[in-house]
Amino acid sequence: MDGSQHAGFAEARAAFTAAEPVLPRPVLASGPRFHVREVRLAPGEATALHSHLHRTEHWVVVEGTAEVTIGLRSRLLGEGEAIQIPLGQMHRLENPGRLPVTLMEVATGCYLGEDDLVRHD
Repeated sequence: MDGSQHAGFAEARAAFTAAEPVLPRPVLASGPRFHVREVRLAPGEATALHSHLHRTEHWVVVEGTAEVTIGLRSRLLGEGEAIQIPLGQMHRLENPGRLPVTLMEVATGCYLGEDDLVRHD
């Protein structure tokens, strides 16, 4: 090692842009109790910490590396990996990488309106 300091995970997190609001994204497919959306984040972007009262979400990473926070735990997901967001659980999506991250979001529940969102930031 050359003795130089490399940015660790904690330092890298400081480089993230401020949490962006959770914006409505176009629905690719839908039914009475589900909708499917594509979610893209540029390097360093993050969604606001939020939860839903009436729906669960299933996220599948199709490109890049995503950091997913559910409650107090964070986990890195790579291409092809998936995670379930339980009803009412606080969650956030971040892109800690140098490349864009793309995931497919499948939301299911009795109500899927955009006003079913509680912000925690």
